[in-house]
Amino acid sequence: MDYDSDEGRMIAAERLVAHDPRAAAEAIHAIACDDGVADEVRLAAAGLLPAIDPRAAGRACVAIASDDGVADEVRLSAAELLPAVDPQAAAEACIAIASDDGVADEIRLSAAEMLSATVAR
Repeated sequence: MDYDSDEGRMIAAERLVAHDPRAAAEAIHAIACDDGVADEVRLAAAGLLPAIDPRAAGRACVAIASDDGVADEVRLSAAELLPAVDPQAAAEACIAIASDDGVADEIRLSAAEMLSATVAR
């Protein structure tokens, strides 16, 4: 297996979950926050974190949502992972997207609507 590839790192981190969840959370968080990793892999990594470490999930999703180098849809998807897990991080992620004038208007609107729903909880 190629542990230097994005997918290889993800496979190794997923295998680690059963043996050492804390180390797995750290490895998965590192993948999710690595701007050199493909957007979809980062999102997949962030999607694993809520079950392992909800706080790390919040930090990872905010990192993805705040990264203007990530595709708009992926940024919004990262924010969508958060409301049930970490409402404060969800709000932070939504603000990052909604306030970025480089993001498509419909994505910014979705982020603003999610922010409103999150704050209303």
